[in-house]
Amino acid sequence: MNYYHILIFQLGARLRKMKLILVVSLFLLQISCTGIPNGIEPIDNFNLNKYLGNWYEIARLDHSFERGLSHVTANYSVRTDGGLTVLNRGFSAKDNEWNTAEGRAYFVGNKALGHLKVSFFGPFYGSYVIFKVDEPNYQYAYVTSYNKDFLWLLSRTPELSDEIKKDFVETTKKLGFDTKQLIYVKQN
Repeated sequence: MNYYHILIFQLGARLRKMKLILVVSLFLLQISCTGIPNGIEPIDNFNLNKYLGNWYEIARLDHSFERGLSHVTANYSVRTDGGLTVLNRGFSAKDNEWNTAEGRAYFVGNKALGHLKVSFFGPFYGSYVIFKVDEPNYQYAYVTSYNKDFLWLLSRTPELSDEIKKDFVETTKKLGFDTKQLIYVKQN
């Protein structure tokens, strides 16, 4: 072999190694973002049909993709591929316009658990963990993601009783969420 062939061979080997590292890294990123925070258990006996439809966001921890939005809602409907369509909507007073984002969700494992993965950005998924609902009616839900920086209180109605809000704060504080940072979403 001449010097040129040796260089091509070495370059090809390095590219294969880099490709393997990239694939493994993306796989690990996918797993880490669809995990469940320590101490959180998704609800068991999850009833998807009861969860479908419109939800109002009552409270949340702040994050960039909803910053400054009020009147936030989410709608869940069944997709033809067995997953869910997720349509989020919120009003930006700063821009004086409605923002919408459409995503898709799929169960991570057992469909009886309230643990899904949701994507609004191509092939990248984040965990969606429903860890409390009012049984049997599904009128409110406590939801988190892959870590405790994400937290939502959702309701079928634009307002919830003070009793439920208090339970939400007490429950999530005990689980290690920073409840002092909660934002109560304007819905009226």
